[in-house]
Amino acid sequence: MTTTLPLTLEEFLKLPETKPASEFIDGRIYQKPMPQGKHSRLQLKFCDAVNQIAETSKIALAFPELRCTFGNRSVVPDAAVFIWERIPFDGDGEVPNTFNIFPDWTVEILSPEQSTTKVISNILYCLKYGTQLGWLIDPEERLILVFIPGQEPVEFTSNDSLPIPQFLTLNLTVEQVFGWLKVA
Repeated sequence: MTTTLPLTLEEFLKLPETKPASEFIDGRIYQKPMPQGKHSRLQLKFCDAVNQIAETSKIALAFPELRCTFGNRSVVPDAAVFIWERIPFDGDGEVPNTFNIFPDWTVEILSPEQSTTKVISNILYCLKYGTQLGWLIDPEERLILVFIPGQEPVEFTSNDSLPIPQFLTLNLTVEQVFGWLKVA
């Protein structure tokens, strides 16, 4: 769903949240598609993999479907990873409800009815503002496009080891990521 009347970011942020989430891009509202099984499983396992390594040692946190508002957009990556020092904890030391910053690592999982170019546009926007790494996971094609600032996107398949941000020690291959779709 897309709105055609241009809004300001401030007007958008005053609107009630939608399910699935809506994003604000170039003055318009775009509703994300409802996540399906493969999407949900990959999202859960990715966040778990990052948080198992990074949370206890206070290196980083991975959040599923977290609204990130910065520049003139408000996007909801499928997974957003933040370096611990950049997480805007509130006065009680709790995670706040609003994140008005870009993620350090953004991950999008392509849904069948989703526009690939819109998803890539969001990843590129994040990189422009300081995100260190972007992944586009395509469950149907079994590939992951990796976006690094200042470089061309690189396609990873099969047993390729995936680039991980320098702040995190995590070894993953494309095969391992898609292996998360199987439940033991």
